Amino acid sequence: MEQSHPIIQCSVGVTAYNEEANIGRLLDALLAQHLHEVAIAEIIVVASGCTDQTVPIVESYAARNPQVRLFVQPRREGKTAAINVFLANARTDICVLESGDTLPHEDAVEHLVRMFRDPNVGMAGAHKIPVNTPDHLVGLFTHLRLRLEHQLCLEIPRLGEMIAFRRVFDRIPPDVAMDEAFVEALVVQRGLQVRYAPDAVVYNTGPDNIQDFVRQRRRNHAGHLYLKSKYGYAVSSIQNTRVAKVALKEIWGALRLVWTLGLLAVLEVWARILGWYDFAIKKDRHVIWDMAWSQKADVEAERAQTAAEDDVRPAAIVRKA
Repeated sequence: MEQSHPIIQCSVGVTAYNEEANIGRLLDALLAQHLHEVAIAEIIVVASGCTDQTVPIVESYAARNPQVRLFVQPRREGKTAAINVFLANARTDICVLESGDTLPHEDAVEHLVRMFRDPNVGMAGAHKIPVNTPDHLVGLFTHLRLRLEHQLCLEIPRLGEMIAFRRVFDRIPPDVAMDEAFVEALVVQRGLQVRYAPDAVVYNTGPDNIQDFVRQRRRNHAGHLYLKSKYGYAVSSIQNTRVAKVALKEIWGALRLVWTLGLLAVLEVWARILGWYDFAIKKDRHVIWDMAWSQKADVEAERAQTAAEDDVRPAAIVRKA
């Protein structure tokens, strides 16, 4: 009998700043994770300078669930400082880090953490899916950008929003803004692999206006350039050739779709013109339909094959008897 794998214990860290609208749903989602090969030993929430009801909400969860632990920073010191509080208090070797404004799918932690069955894996990242509606321009931008990022991650992982990593370091320098990218750099420098877990889905809300979209992308790019300049590590999304290659694939797919829709429209218009001609000029109501002979040929071939198989089966049974 095959022996089952030992359970992988992990600590989940949540960084939160004024997340009263989402923190309860996030904790519910983490506490209700579907786990088989993985166990969540603790959920550590670091609340940084919150001025809303984030802290009381987490306190109420901690009172009912011993897994939940709360650490409060009186003032907001940045996400890196919050992560260092999490690292200083986490009890397991595998850490999961998630932003307070996201929601994990019911099996996200399982798919993410079981990557560490492989001892060569040092970091894994989730598949980000936006909850913004694509009905407006900025929402469509967010959907397109994350779809491109997903395709890029399938080639070279570029991780964020929800990550898991081995504790091969104690803290992150306070001057680092792009924490996920810096963790990636540390993991790679130690000879470990970075993996993308497309089945580990995490939902997040992107910007809802042009100004916020540009501000977010500007901040991220500046942080990546600083990381490359000071620490010599370039994330995959900063490698313009690879990004352009993925973007061209998407553009080609869009052009093919437009061409196909255009051809469909031409054929539909032509068919309607012919239909009008039959009705108005020829007075042909098509009471007896013309058979689409290409479809009929396929049907007749399938029937012939089925009949041939039926003829063979009884003979084979008799010979076996």
